[in-house]
Amino acid sequence: MLQHFSYKPMYAHTQLPGWTFSFFFRNARYTGEYLPDGTIVWTGAEPPEEENVKKMVHELMTFHVYE
Repeated sequence: MLQHFSYKPMYAHTQLPGWTFSFFFRNARYTGEYLPDGTIVWTGAEPPEEENVKKMVHELMTFHVYE
């Protein structure tokens, strides 16, 4: 489970070209960029179980940004 998930637009007053996000997973902090096409680019280390984590990030972004 992801904890303390937060996101913000890359640039002020716009939703494009994407969002930056951060969260904690298994007591480690991870950061990345979520692009409008759903691509995730990690800006730090990749989390373990990357595919499962990506699914969780997609769900959270869908709920928060695209609702």
